[in-house]
Amino acid sequence: MKISTKGRYAMRLMLDLALNNTGAPISLKDVARRQEISDKYLEQIISVLNRAGYVRSVRGAQGGYLLRKAPEEYTVGMILRLTEGSLAPVACLDEGDDVDCEKREECVTLILWKKINDAICSVVDHITLQDLVDWQREKNGDYVI
Repeated sequence: MKISTKGRYAMRLMLDLALNNTGAPISLKDVARRQEISDKYLEQIISVLNRAGYVRSVRGAQGGYLLRKAPEEYTVGMILRLTEGSLAPVACLDEGDDVDCEKREECVTLILWKKINDAICSVVDHITLQDLVDWQREKNGDYVI
């Protein structure tokens, strides 16, 4: 499994919103500058996050974006699945897909793929955005990225 640029940038965007939360909306231009990401690309990502209800848009001259929930209510898995889709290493583990594999019943490699998938889910579903905020602050002190 390889996380795409879209998934990595969505994580950085959400982390930036969490780290720089003062109660006032944060402009995408500010995030783009701090994260050194194209504001056009961030616009595409923020629209996905907004539609999913992860962020709230505030219009106007002082407008921007805010997290809808506290950082501890978002898991890395939630954000990555929204932007990446399934995190399963093979298609036969994708939820909701009717994968018709004639070898499924006797496939021993499926056990391996399941263990890899379980390990990935165990990590991404138990690390919150607040954990990332805490790690960032430990690494840089109170310096805000």
